[in-house]
Amino acid sequence: MAEETPRGRRGSDQIRVSDSSAISMPIRNLISIVAAVSVGVWGYFGVVERLNKLETFEQLIAKDLETGLKELQADIAKNNEFRIKWPRGELGQASADQEQYLLIEHLSGQVETIQGRIEKGMSNGVNIKRLQEDVKTLRTDVETLKDKQRGLLSNGTGG
Repeated sequence: MAEETPRGRRGSDQIRVSDSSAISMPIRNLISIVAAVSVGVWGYFGVVERLNKLETFEQLIAKDLETGLKELQADIAKNNEFRIKWPRGELGQASADQEQYLLIEHLSGQVETIQGRIEKGMSNGVNIKRLQEDVKTLRTDVETLKDKQRGLLSNGTGG
């Protein structure tokens, strides 16, 4: 005897599927299945595309960071070299600095000239005081001589 399946039919009523099998289904169910599969495929490829974009973006960012880091390290090395060598004068001088040094040199020459004149003026002050004292002495000597001359003339001895 044949066994019964859960539906109450015998095992001989099995469905046989081959390349020539026909399936009857309402068209709206077929359209729903095709639409669901299409949406699923579209969603899958959308997710894959988004992942590809993110991976590409991440690779570009990593490469930019690596390049930027190398450039930053090179800039830091150049800055350290400049920071150390510039004050020592090992990197030369800027044209503005050279011009300032020339102006400072010119001004220092003028200051030296003015200092020399001031020093001469100080010694001139001493000389002037000495000359004033000498003139006073000469005046008193001249007055004394005048008085003697007058005294000679009033005594009648002179001429």
